[in-house]
Amino acid sequence: MGAWGVGGENPRGTRVVDGGRVPVLVGRQRETELLTAALVQAVDGASGSTVLLRGEAGVGKSTLLAWVERAARERGFTVLRAVGSEAETDLAFGALHQAFWAPLQRSTALSAHQREALESAFGVRPGAPSGLAVGAAALALLEEAARAAPTLLLLDDLHWIDSSSATVYAFLHRRCAEQRVVIVGATRPDGPAARLWSAEAVDVRALPRTDAALLLGSRYPELAPPARDRVLAEAAGNALALVELPRQLAAAQQRGAAPLPERLPLGRKLERMFTERLGAVPPEAGRLLLLGALAASPDFGSGEWLSAVADENAREILERIEADGLARLDPAGQLVFRHPLVRTAVVSAASDTARREAHRALSDALAPGDPRRLVHEAAAALLPDEDLAHRLQEAGRDLARRGGDAEGALLLERAATLSPSSCERARRLTWAAVMSAHGGQLRHTAALVEDLKASTVPEDVAPLFAYAVVYVDQSHHVDFESSSALLPAALDALTAPGAESFGGLVEQAYFKLLLAASYTDDPWAWQALERHRENVSEAGRLCLRAWTDPGPDTAAALRAAAADLSAEQEAGAAWLLLWTASALDCPEGDLWRRFTGLHGYATQGSVAKARCHQDFLLGQWDRAAVCLREAGIAEELGYRTNALVFRLYHAHFLAGRGDEDGLREIEQAVRPTATRARMRYVLDRLSHLRGLAALAHRRYEEAYAHFCELTPPGHLPGGRPWHHTLVLDLVTAAVHTGRHEEARQHLAAGRAARSAEISGRHAFLFAAATALAADDDEADAAYRAAYAVPGTERWAFDLARLRLAHGGWLRRRHRPGAREPLRAAHHVFRRLRAEPWARWCEEELRAAGDSAALPPAGPAGLTGLTGHELRIARLAATGLTNKEIGRELQLSPRTVGAHLYRIFPKLGITSRAALAHALDGGRPAGTALPPTAVEPGSQMT
Repeated sequence: MGAWGVGGENPRGTRVVDGGRVPVLVGRQRETELLTAALVQAVDGASGSTVLLRGEAGVGKSTLLAWVERAARERGFTVLRAVGSEAETDLAFGALHQAFWAPLQRSTALSAHQREALESAFGVRPGAPSGLAVGAAALALLEEAARAAPTLLLLDDLHWIDSSSATVYAFLHRRCAEQRVVIVGATRPDGPAARLWSAEAVDVRALPRTDAALLLGSRYPELAPPARDRVLAEAAGNALALVELPRQLAAAQQRGAAPLPERLPLGRKLERMFTERLGAVPPEAGRLLLLGALAASPDFGSGEWLSAVADENAREILERIEADGLARLDPAGQLVFRHPLVRTAVVSAASDTARREAHRALSDALAPGDPRRLVHEAAAALLPDEDLAHRLQEAGRDLARRGGDAEGALLLERAATLSPSSCERARRLTWAAVMSAHGGQLRHTAALVEDLKASTVPEDVAPLFAYAVVYVDQSHHVDFESSSALLPAALDALTAPGAESFGGLVEQAYFKLLLAASYTDDPWAWQALERHRENVSEAGRLCLRAWTDPGPDTAAALRAAAADLSAEQEAGAAWLLLWTASALDCPEGDLWRRFTGLHGYATQGSVAKARCHQDFLLGQWDRAAVCLREAGIAEELGYRTNALVFRLYHAHFLAGRGDEDGLREIEQAVRPTATRARMRYVLDRLSHLRGLAALAHRRYEEAYAHFCELTPPGHLPGGRPWHHTLVLDLVTAAVHTGRHEEARQHLAAGRAARSAEISGRHAFLFAAATALAADDDEADAAYRAAYAVPGTERWAFDLARLRLAHGGWLRRRHRPGAREPLRAAHHVFRRLRAEPWARWCEEELRAAGDSAALPPAGPAGLTGLTGHELRIARLAATGLTNKEIGRELQLSPRTVGAHLYRIFPKLGITSRAALAHALDGGRPAGTALPPTAVEPGSQMT
């Protein structure tokens, strides 16, 4: 509800804002400034952004959406809008239809495949779009709109938006940063849909008393002081209550001539106040309101729902309702309530019998094939009904095939409730659990699994139930015991002749078992995987190979497998291919980009993990905080194993920077859970990272001991592919502790295993380790060979370490050319904020006669930046938006924009695109030095 204020400028209470007349909102300066900054940022073309407004019912979220819509239209925005409906929460893509149907009709840029995907999701044509297609098509529509004009997407009542739409909208908000798009959503604090959003919520709080008094006085200037004080006290800053409570008072009470009523409750109890108001509504009006409330959806337009009223005086009743201010009939024939709380109160005030009768009447008003008819039939049912349960089951599976797994699960649950047979109930609940898991509703899946454990699950769905149990245990409970106990038998059953496929469950079960084996190194799991390798796709066999025997050209095989996938195959293969890339410990950027359109969290979580690790490997360390943000999102959604892995990835940045206190804190949070779950993968990584941090501080004996915990020198045990990437660290520690023979033995073992042929990164690490361990007469050629490995410049941190070692080797032997690799390494370490390594470079440079100054300044203006400005510039150069920079530095996006406005002239540039070049002294960050700059024959010393 509103907090529209009365300004002093004119009688209407508006003042000019950037050339447009936008009303002032009382007490909402912080929120309107933030929204204005988002609009300005999009108009200027800097970047898009997302604002998620979160607050209790009636606090003023919808008014803020109306305000930003008006402000956006003043600036020439295209405005798209969707409003969640309680009656539509189980209709897949209903809210997506509201915002994107009109743009879809106008679009000239969509491919035939994208148009077909959206039309299938909207139910206007048959077909089952892939998870990729719907998200990608919606993104393409949004991009098309943004090319024509800056675009505002408004999402009201997110807590009532169907899960499929909410998931797509969450995907869109993660992808809008590069477009002239502003997404503003509004939700209640406990809204489930908002948990999918990684945007930091803006809490819309109750109005302070002074602002509440100003709002109340502007709406009710004649209110007597006793009534005013009582309303202010009882409303406690709730904008809706401030507007509605005085309306409940008699005229004499408003004037102070009669006693005031009892204190009215607030928050959830505010709905009770509406219920009391509804008590005076005549029965025929109450029935009409209930029908309108249960049919509150744009799809029930054209007065279609009125055919269920069966009252010749319906129009007259509607006029009375509108006169009472409860609701109105809009031009499309939909009953629009004054506020969602009114609609909620109407439904909650009705008896169970009245609600069932209303649902039955709405069902009768719809055509037999209409999916909404089935929803209302189910809501009207009181007794078990196998025919209705079967139709709900089929509708639920159809929704899942169209990408609406979460909504399909709800229908399967309702079908289970209506099932006369306990066996059918268990079957349908099992399907509901799996569909709910695929829909990202992990906590609800866990509850369904617990329910099923207390019953008898029919043998014919035992593999499906086993998969559901494992899914919950792995993702939610961080427990892998059930994986080895249940999945081998499930795979045996699924691959038996004539067995039910359960929609490709073999591949999914195989991946879950492979995940468990990778984490725990359970021999029974590995045996079962080997036994069933011929029963899965090439992607499954490649993933097994990567985690057991990553031989030559495994990375090339991964790229080839990804290239051969059809759009339909991508959704099923995404997890396998991303996990294959993880085994190789090398970034495959094009691979994860292919899967960003798969909007279920289960896949998006895997994509986010791939991106976080890629940021570490490629030297994009300014994005380290993203790991912790993703860990928080995973924790909120119940994906506790993902949260653990995101924290492990954050530990990589800490170890590289030598931040042992931060690393210790992460380890204390991660190690106990990993130990309990016997996650050898995580425990080995932690040992590796402790050794890397020790290397940063030149405690070589300690580092060597940590590395030897993983594998003794000269030995590369099978089944643990991450041991191949240990070569540079182990050899470095061995050489610095005088263990040259052990270093050579380990290189020999890697050569025998053909480690360098696994991927480009493996080739570089092996070549760098070879150079560090080489005798003096071979070192020069070995360093040249390491620099010459294709793609060397990608591995910023590891390349800087190689240059540091090379420069030190040249200096100690009094050879020319030491300063240049040392300066280049110093610059990278400073950019990565790897201070111990940077100090090591400075010592070497001073020993070489250099001043060990700051990194090359590029334009002269760089030295004129303050430390704060330099940090903002470096974050902006990585591609972060103003909002993301502000979140990391605890600043508002507007403040970040003001800093950048001052930074650009100092650097002599005019756009964000030029920042990286300016900060790096004219050479793109991470590029390799020319060969002559590092060759010992150079004349520089």
